[in-house]
Amino acid sequence: MPPSGPLPADFVQRTLDLHGQAGRVWLAQLPQLVAACAARWGLTPRPPFALSYNYVAPATLADGTPCVLKLRAPHAGPWTELAALRHYAGRGCAAVLAADDALGALLIEQLRPGAPLTTLPDDEATGVAAALMTRLWRPPPPDHPFPTLADWMRGLARLRAHYGGPGPFPAALLARAEGLWADLRSEPTPSVVLHGDLHHANILAAERVPWLAIDPQGVVGDPAFEAGALLRNPLAAVRAWPDLAARTARRLAILAERTGLDRRRLAGWALVSGVLSAWWTVEDHGRFRAAELRLPEALVSLS
Repeated sequence: MPPSGPLPADFVQRTLDLHGQAGRVWLAQLPQLVAACAARWGLTPRPPFALSYNYVAPATLADGTPCVLKLRAPHAGPWTELAALRHYAGRGCAAVLAADDALGALLIEQLRPGAPLTTLPDDEATGVAAALMTRLWRPPPPDHPFPTLADWMRGLARLRAHYGGPGPFPAALLARAEGLWADLRSEPTPSVVLHGDLHHANILAAERVPWLAIDPQGVVGDPAFEAGALLRNPLAAVRAWPDLAARTARRLAILAERTGLDRRRLAGWALVSGVLSAWWTVEDHGRFRAAELRLPEALVSLS
């Protein structure tokens, strides 16, 4: 069914923050877009999941196959999520069933039972995520549409330009992130297609394989970068743990053992990406959140 009743206020606000008038138009068109997808693929859509940045709802095909309908909020540039899903081709990730670029619509394999990785004890969850990382990492295809980590890291320069310095970011922490980025990029490593946002809510229990990823962003670069999003999550737990440095050191040890990657390199990328993620919150939503820097600060002694 098309969206009934008002959309969640936080979803509407995020869409407007990120996309302005184009987002307002897209929100108004959502009922028609869902109806067009239902007609296009013979779907029976159901009410949406909890919404974050795109419209995502469970649905059923005419033959009874469960699936997920995802409508892309307005974006400029290549549809890297679709490209990443096609690149992974169901290996370590939910499979694409169909796509319509004109509608900005995806039909994706529905992962069932669909429980998130937070249902496991933390050590076990970290091991599962590490194993999934290694399944996903493969070299990018020729002429791929994905951004590179160097593209993403330009955010650190935009941070300094925006504030004319570190602004509300601790000066020593920002300098540490910039120095680590310079060191990390100077050491050649094989480039792979990274998920880019591989954390507990994006790893779900499935039937054909015990755990699969959803919502890849698609970015090319050093495999060690992938640890950052995982270490920043689950958000509420990471922000509350009184022994965050010790817990993070344990998680890094598991990731290093299971992936074969250098522990300090994993920690370095996690620090850099944590600072970058906090800047993206400012860039996208106009808000600085000091709590987002708790993990990068804990990583200073580990990197």
